[in-house]
Amino acid sequence: MALDIVVIGAGMGGLSAALALKARGHRVKVFERVEVMRPVGAAISLWPNGVKVMHELGLGTTIERLSGEMTRMRYLSHDGHLLSDFSLTPLFDAVNQRACPISRAALQQTLFDAVGAEHIHLGRHCVGYTSGPEKVVTTFEDGERVEADLLVVADGTHSKLRDTLVGRRVERQYVGYVNWNVRVAASGALAPLESWDQYVGEGKRVSLMPMGTGGNDAGEQEFYCFFDVPLPAGTPNDSARYRDELKEHFAGWGAPVQALIERFDPARMARVEIHDIEPLSRLTDTRVALLGDAAHAMAPDLGQGGCQAMEDAWVLAETLTSALAEQADTKAALARALARYDQARVERVGEIVRRARARAAMIHGANAAETRAWYEELGREDGNGVRAGIEKTIRGGPLP
Repeated sequence: MALDIVVIGAGMGGLSAALALKARGHRVKVFERVEVMRPVGAAISLWPNGVKVMHELGLGTTIERLSGEMTRMRYLSHDGHLLSDFSLTPLFDAVNQRACPISRAALQQTLFDAVGAEHIHLGRHCVGYTSGPEKVVTTFEDGERVEADLLVVADGTHSKLRDTLVGRRVERQYVGYVNWNVRVAASGALAPLESWDQYVGEGKRVSLMPMGTGGNDAGEQEFYCFFDVPLPAGTPNDSARYRDELKEHFAGWGAPVQALIERFDPARMARVEIHDIEPLSRLTDTRVALLGDAAHAMAPDLGQGGCQAMEDAWVLAETLTSALAEQADTKAALARALARYDQARVERVGEIVRRARARAAMIHGANAAETRAWYEELGREDGNGVRAGIEKTIRGGPLP
């Protein structure tokens, strides 16, 4: 049975959902507020649980081609002293899939092309919805109303539609640090080309991750780089000062960090105050499902934001398919599917939101003693502990 489905939001979560639902024969329309798609942020680390969803949606080979080969992880102290250096290959072998750090632009374009421009309506701002027993009706800023059998809300961390579903204002919570992120040409002078390098100290972090070419015009390998600094919320954001600001924050750090600060292009850099939202007790209402950052905006410290959006998309499509096969009545099938979606996702994403916030606090010095203990632990890390933690998160996903 084919349903009419409206997806609000054309980010990676909304497009993944649209692709998964369209592949199962549903009539899908995606509405996106912006008129021109511009990904927020330089790149994303897709861990194996997210990549597995992309393979199921037919995009895994493309994603792997466009992404970086990341086979090692290194931690270094702020002055460049090596703390730990270990292989990620045992992790990837254990879960039968490697990670795929990839340009956000390349990932979003891949998803956009797979869904098809004819299904995606840009410059359309959804301002509300009314969910009834037979249909859900979305209302747009220009006054147009669109009926559907199911509404998927994937309009990001600032979602107002989420507030309608939950029945109250869901406030974003500042996690306590600012993240500057950028892509730079990969060079062995900055970091080994196959290694994810992280410099840590003073509650700050600098990261260089191999992210492949991302389909850039020059075909050159790039690093996905970010700088984390614990700062009060609302500090000035002046792109003209990014380089000087980072020089001040990272004075005395190792030579590769100084070289990176000199090398990046401020015009390509994003600066983001990191927020999350509280774990929600439900992600659905009658004929409506929350998905991605609208459902579980989280700190990026576990690298799971995009992966969890992809898991959402896969699970929603699967629960809908099974419920429609079991129930001839559409209304009853939707109720069953949405209940199963809640059952599968609420606890899973809530746990990851909480773990990501706790890790953000540890990395960024919320408790100085805890952060110092982590630095000392990194000096003894042989890789087993880090790999086991990542593997646990991956194995909690919907695909084996």
